[in-house]
Amino acid sequence: MTTVADLMDYDEVVEKYDPVLGLEVHVELNTKTKMFCGCPNEFGGEPNTHVCPTCLGLPGGLPVVNGKAVESAIRIGLALNCEIAEWCRFARKNYFYPDMPKNFQTSQHDEPIAFNGYLDVVLDDGEVVRVGIERAHMEEDTGKSLHVGGTAGRIHGAEHSLLDYNRAGVPLIEIVTKPIEGVGERAPEVARAYVTALRDLLRAMDVSDVRMDQGSLRCDANVSLRPKGSTEFGTRTETKNVNSLRSVERAVRYEMMRQAGVLAAGGTVTQETRHFQEADGTTSPGRPKETAEDYRYFPEPDLVPVAPSREWVEELRKTLPELPWERRKRIQQEWNLTDEELRDLFNTGAVDLVAATVEAGAKPGEARSWWVQYLTQQANARGVELSELPITPAQVARVIELVNSGELTNKLAREVVQGVLAGEGEPDEVVEQRGLKVVSDDSALIAAVDEALAAQPDVADKIRGGKVQAAGAIVGAVMKATKGQADAKRVRELVLERVGA
Repeated sequence: MTTVADLMDYDEVVEKYDPVLGLEVHVELNTKTKMFCGCPNEFGGEPNTHVCPTCLGLPGGLPVVNGKAVESAIRIGLALNCEIAEWCRFARKNYFYPDMPKNFQTSQHDEPIAFNGYLDVVLDDGEVVRVGIERAHMEEDTGKSLHVGGTAGRIHGAEHSLLDYNRAGVPLIEIVTKPIEGVGERAPEVARAYVTALRDLLRAMDVSDVRMDQGSLRCDANVSLRPKGSTEFGTRTETKNVNSLRSVERAVRYEMMRQAGVLAAGGTVTQETRHFQEADGTTSPGRPKETAEDYRYFPEPDLVPVAPSREWVEELRKTLPELPWERRKRIQQEWNLTDEELRDLFNTGAVDLVAATVEAGAKPGEARSWWVQYLTQQANARGVELSELPITPAQVARVIELVNSGELTNKLAREVVQGVLAGEGEPDEVVEQRGLKVVSDDSALIAAVDEALAAQPDVADKIRGGKVQAAGAIVGAVMKATKGQADAKRVRELVLERVGA
């Protein structure tokens, strides 16, 4: 195994070598049923409860193509600027894995449904990189192995393995890029930006929940190096099933440094699959990489070809939503955002949430402030995605409304949000239950101001002497006495009135 000492410094890598990338992204579709049978397509569930003779590969089980999955595949191909095949068919990809009950995967080989497209990817500094799409084809997912007794769920050292076939047969679209060349030192950044853009696109199309943590979006990162000035591709490795955006970038960077270290030491890079280690950002060997010949592809005899009519394809083209990058430009103009503010909005995954909050009546700046700042902090503290917080845009809009009407201060508003997040009900219910309304009764405020002035006569004298800023001490005392429920602006006005300033 390559050790840290075997790695070449990254700056030296990009000085000596040109990286070439190839990214294969597997997307689980959100159809109601599996790809070739009527079993529910649902994440989780008790092991081996979402299965039938067809997805278990039992004798007599015959597959039928999921029409919704074909529709989603065409829409994805169109969004990626691909050509849509007039005629294509499925094939059997033969290999043995315990979690693949049929011992072959029903996939598409040399006749994919979508091919020859591209996706324009915007990097952090605004540079646009066009990533060519080789193909997007339909296939089915495998089951899942659970290795018991080993370390980190690996088979090495495990006492035994368990198999859950609930995922076997779930509809997949595999999107394969053409070789990504000429990006040099920015290769890891390009890899991350591409998967990010693809995730955003698929989410906007509502064809998948694109949850990388649950495996509904997975990336296999192919990396090879060639000496500067060479046109011949080097030997590639394929880091399998990388399941976060950050990890895609780290995996590509590490493989570049590792392969360069191997080459510099006079060794040769082995064509193989590799596993990414989240803990330290390294990769480890998997298995020698098969070629297409090893899979012994042949046409699937139990499924008829798929031949989408041109009329249907054009009808589906009309269903494509506003693309994320087009929406990004529109939002920046409508909300008057700087490039940095726009990046923060998208990097935190807050765009849809802010937009929905604005639709519920809030101003863009107020909605953005709540989601990008305070609520993002809450999501990070809980270790969840922003969209997973138990608060809705409508509830956030109501909190903002209460602040603008003077019924809540910003501090009290955060307490209300905490109550909503804790499951205490709607914002108004939390206000009532916790007694958080701003004290707006002047008589109550005057009493609190007089009490604070009496307790600090020296401060009152300073205010009378012209040091108006000293009123802050009295305001602070009143806010403390009212548990933050007083209107600080009104308190200050009353303080100055009471001392005759």
